[in-house]
Amino acid sequence: MPSFACVVLVDRRGWLLLQERDEHAPIDPETWSMSGGHVEEGEEPEAAAYRELLEETGLALAPGTLHHHTTLHVFHEHYGTTDPVHLYVAGADLADADIECHEGRQIVFVDPATLGDLPLSHSASLALPALLSSDLYRRLTT
Repeated sequence: MPSFACVVLVDRRGWLLLQERDEHAPIDPETWSMSGGHVEEGEEPEAAAYRELLEETGLALAPGTLHHHTTLHVFHEHYGTTDPVHLYVAGADLADADIECHEGRQIVFVDPATLGDLPLSHSASLALPALLSSDLYRRLTT
């Protein structure tokens, strides 16, 4: 069974770093989602989160920066399985110009007030509302 690790960075405004997936994405194409991907065999989810963030955005965060927020169980139509998705979160003193987009159409900070207007991936639609109402999010934005 596949396992996934995803990352959401929260900037000083409380905006969320999200990826607009393109039409070539095997899972949830043409939706907005978190940066992340497969946990490789023998890899810990946290290590996968750091690796995926680096691969997709060019950001190399120091170990200990990411905080595990939750593990969701998400049905992936592409695989026909319900898989664990480990979500890691961190505050970031960054802007869109600091982010490289190595996958998808764009990876930018998104105003959480606009999430209802965006087509979200299945995992993002489950994870982001819970994140926005969490103590971790409140700590990162105060």
